[in-house]
Amino acid sequence: MDTALDHGSWKIATIMGIPIRVHFSWLLIFGLITWSLSTLYFPKAAPRLPELSYWVGGSIAALLLFVSVAFHELSHSLVALKYRLPIVNITLFIFGGVSQMKGEPPNPKAELLIAIAGPFSSFILALFFFFINGFVADPVATALFSYLVQLNFVLGVFNLIPGFPMDGGRVVRALLWRKTNDFFYATRRASRYGQNIALFFIIFGLLSLFAGFPGALWLMIIGWFLHTAAHASYQQASIQETLSGIKVKDIMVRDVVIIPSGESVERVVNEYFLRYGYGGFPVADGGNFIGFVTLKDIKNIAKEQWRDTRVSQIVMPHQKRWEVSMDDDALKALELMINEDKGRLVVREKEKVVGLITRNGITSYIQIMGR
Repeated sequence: MDTALDHGSWKIATIMGIPIRVHFSWLLIFGLITWSLSTLYFPKAAPRLPELSYWVGGSIAALLLFVSVAFHELSHSLVALKYRLPIVNITLFIFGGVSQMKGEPPNPKAELLIAIAGPFSSFILALFFFFINGFVADPVATALFSYLVQLNFVLGVFNLIPGFPMDGGRVVRALLWRKTNDFFYATRRASRYGQNIALFFIIFGLLSLFAGFPGALWLMIIGWFLHTAAHASYQQASIQETLSGIKVKDIMVRDVVIIPSGESVERVVNEYFLRYGYGGFPVADGGNFIGFVTLKDIKNIAKEQWRDTRVSQIVMPHQKRWEVSMDDDALKALELMINEDKGRLVVREKEKVVGLITRNGITSYIQIMGR
């Protein structure tokens, strides 16, 4: 599925077939880190040097932070690829990075190895920069590599926090999954841990804010982010569990109301949209399905033009990728609707339209049958 991070981000490179994207929020953290290191850290670590040296050091440090986070996420992705889990992309944003995988790990061992690959790589980078630091004499370079050692060590430790979707939370999920042999239970439990840890961050940050503790606001922001991500993971696990084993034929609408392409928009509004209350209808031309007309299409037409406008003029032409079969998984259909930004899909068998499956129908099923 697409994530919110895909919007407002752009591709900057492709490494081993994996697109690397940068979210616009990364520019904020890049500028903040460059400024804080150039005006606070480097002048204190290496005093009495030209100001330009500090700004060059700050910029290089921010870029190497970028590289460190990308290396962390690539490590996850490379292990995932060994288990034949496709990687959609890696996106770097204000709080770090995220590797978007298609599907879930096949077993607890794969989950564990994918999870620990990131922190392990950060610790390796910390050792690497520590080794390099022993061979440099320039004060700015010494301060730079000391910062990168600390940064990667903290990045590794922070990601081991035992709350999903952090790497440590994935380790917890792997252990619970192995113990119970229940992937969905393990995901919900690890997500609950993540939400509780996030609430601790928020409350501790709030108390620290009143006490004047530096960095309190960041603790609250990070806590809010973790809570949001953990809650989304919990909901996703619940949806996956509810739809597990459910086929399109179990949820689809079989009695399909079809609009002839020659109908006027005015008649369609009065006789179909107002009568049935649906958000969209399939359209047929001489018995052949040609696409959908939705409320959004209707609203784009001025009311005074409804009588003279035919449905065929505003219908969204159908494409083959927007259809599923009766025996497809309902979860697959939901993912397709989300990825294609569609509210409904055609269910076709032997070139014949036999029904529709809609987001509203799946949502209603989840609400009734879900936890």
